[in-house]
Amino acid sequence: MIIIQTVKLHHITQKLKSPFTSSIGYVTDRESILLEVIDPDGISGWGEVVAFSTPWYTEETINTAFHLLKDILIPLILKQPLSHPEQLQAVFNKVKRNYMAKASLEGAIWDLFAKKQGISLATALGGEREEIECGVVIGISSISAMTEQISQYVEEGYKRFKVKISPKQDIKLIEDIRKQFPELPLMADANSAYSLADIDRLKELDQFGLMMIEQPLAADDIIDHAKLQQKLATPICLDESIVTSEDARKAIELGSCRVINIKPGRVGGLTESKKIHDLCQSHKIPVWCGGMLETSISRAHNIALASLANFSIPGDISSSSRYWEEDMVNPEIKAVHGKIAVPKGNGIGFQVSKEIIKKYRHSKTVINSSF
Repeated sequence: MIIIQTVKLHHITQKLKSPFTSSIGYVTDRESILLEVIDPDGISGWGEVVAFSTPWYTEETINTAFHLLKDILIPLILKQPLSHPEQLQAVFNKVKRNYMAKASLEGAIWDLFAKKQGISLATALGGEREEIECGVVIGISSISAMTEQISQYVEEGYKRFKVKISPKQDIKLIEDIRKQFPELPLMADANSAYSLADIDRLKELDQFGLMMIEQPLAADDIIDHAKLQQKLATPICLDESIVTSEDARKAIELGSCRVINIKPGRVGGLTESKKIHDLCQSHKIPVWCGGMLETSISRAHNIALASLANFSIPGDISSSSRYWEEDMVNPEIKAVHGKIAVPKGNGIGFQVSKEIIKKYRHSKTVINSSF
């Protein structure tokens, strides 16, 4: 039985080593809320709010997630003993959307559950891989700076390379990268920067042998993506459009995509991530695990998730040192020759450093059970 006695919300801010730029956002300082759930035996589970400070990726923000957690979601679970984390979906059903807030609490309880069972989070989720392959994201910059970054990551052994594109920087960028790296496993992420009026422009990308184009059209669309996929040889990968397994089912039936990116925060947690994974596996649609410029706490959850069988494309899971001066966990999450070993220790398999959290924390909220 899982009983949550105390929840601690650690509100932190870290500066990224390098600013991260996409077609819809520019990030230098990364706010996060780290959740620590504690049971009556003093066992802790850890999760993370991966929303941004402003609603440029989804409608959620750090502040809206804090409100939902403090005033609504945490009071619900403090009064709700559970036998398994999957039961949280029924508990949370009365609260519409707010998937990132839900995912942070659900992830912490999955970690606690696995620790109480004496197994790794990967095992609790049904993972099969002992190591996962890693991909990297290259933010929008000058072509020379981006190709220099790619060269560095090739030397480090990364297995998949994602570049951000927009109508202001796309065909020439991809063409230049392909000239220098003809065999590179390359994909493009558009972050909804295009419309159906850009079909001819997007068709030009077919010549470059991309693994996929991620979310070229509107963030809430699956209809126009189906029309676009009919015209493109390059697979479309849906990201923001998929927030539930029902979204994934409809997109697959419509032919809106040939690949799906699963981010636990975007879809409401690990349970829904598993449902989307299983659905895609049954339809032979490959999936991969996306990143949100998160700390190593979420990164550890993503490693466990990516150990499931149908995560056949390297995800946005790389060394923490690419983003942060200090890691939140021990040992440091580090890719070796483009791979990360799936931890075998209990729960997320890493020791969370409360000293480092304290260093970057600017507020802390403690919520205790009333029974």
